[in-house]
Amino acid sequence: MLRGFATLSYYAADLEAATAWYAEVLGIEPYFRRPGYVEFRVGDFQHELGIIDAQYRPTAADVPAGEIVYWAVDDVAAAYERLLELGATSYQPLIERGPGFTTASVVDPFGNILGVMFNQHYLDVLAGR
Repeated sequence: MLRGFATLSYYAADLEAATAWYAEVLGIEPYFRRPGYVEFRVGDFQHELGIIDAQYRPTAADVPAGEIVYWAVDDVAAAYERLLELGATSYQPLIERGPGFTTASVVDPFGNILGVMFNQHYLDVLAGR
């Protein structure tokens, strides 16, 4: 049974630049570093975000593809605009998915898709803890 994600991994050809970019996005430094890999702990549940040197990518990719992980945010528009200001490019603009559910996504400067979402269910679960 899936219980939630443990670690999300992104790849970057320039690991140091990606580390600096995500440190700026997240407002924190990585808690773990080793050659070819850094990891941040993020958010209410301290989820792990790993950045891996692209030389270890299982398959080469010239365009963003795959799943989109949406990170819970309080203000999707503000988060989306900040990511664009920091050098990401738009992948999907703000989309109202239904009452209490809004998404947007960008491609980070390293070719990874990064989603942001206002999710009322997330807030309801967090409030019930």
